[in-house]
Amino acid sequence: MAELFTIGEISRLFNVNIRTLRYYDNIGLLKPEYVNPQSGYRYYSVNQFELLNTIKYLRALDVSIEDIKYFIENRDINNIINILDIHKKNIEKERIKLQIIEQKINNRLKQIKDALNTNYGVIEEKYIEERTIAVLKRNINVNENLEYKIRELENENGLGAVMFLGKVGVSISKKNIENNIFESFSSIFVILENECVNKGKTETIKEGKYVSIRFKGTHTEAKEYYEMLIKYINEYNYKINGNSVEITLIDYGMTTDKEKFVTEIQIPYL
Repeated sequence: MAELFTIGEISRLFNVNIRTLRYYDNIGLLKPEYVNPQSGYRYYSVNQFELLNTIKYLRALDVSIEDIKYFIENRDINNIINILDIHKKNIEKERIKLQIIEQKINNRLKQIKDALNTNYGVIEEKYIEERTIAVLKRNINVNENLEYKIRELENENGLGAVMFLGKVGVSISKKNIENNIFESFSSIFVILENECVNKGKTETIKEGKYVSIRFKGTHTEAKEYYEMLIKYINEYNYKINGNSVEITLIDYGMTTDKEKFVTEIQIPYL
């Protein structure tokens, strides 16, 4: 009989956990050369070294156990090419996914750090590029808890965790702003980055000029800041050019310290 090695020796030689070797045996991926019928001890031969090396190599490439088992049972150059080609394509998809996640994290960190350096109560004029949004058009009372509406928006658009990584906001209609009515929102939305959603459900917030202000608090404290923006718009003879964009940049989702809450109101103007 060829020289045999215990499972412990194989474990040390190949730096493979004994439990992993037992698992490979149980699923038929790598059966021992010999099993002692009295003790049940597993023994492996030199002839199996190349096979174990192949398994280790493919696992290092993160090829699935199922694909490895298929290849071991059907060893052929075309099969390994096909397995590696499919795996490469899957990795490329995962790489793109991770890049998108990284960009979301970078955007979110930039937003949070910017919000932490807020100058409260300062009106600014800014030009903002077009933004793509998923929107839920509902009449929502300013004192209403928004969480249920956020879940509706999330479920209708299949957004999932995007709701946290994105910017959730609300709007007051142009008509209500002009009539100094701030008790209700006309819609709730999330600003999208690279999310895959039903394009038929997305809309855009037009690029253009906005007057904006940030304050310490959430939507329920927004009224006086709307009034400040409207006064500013009137003083400079501007005209309101659409619905407001109101985004809470820091809220309960990030901190329990209300002193750190930051909300920004933007009103488009001509």
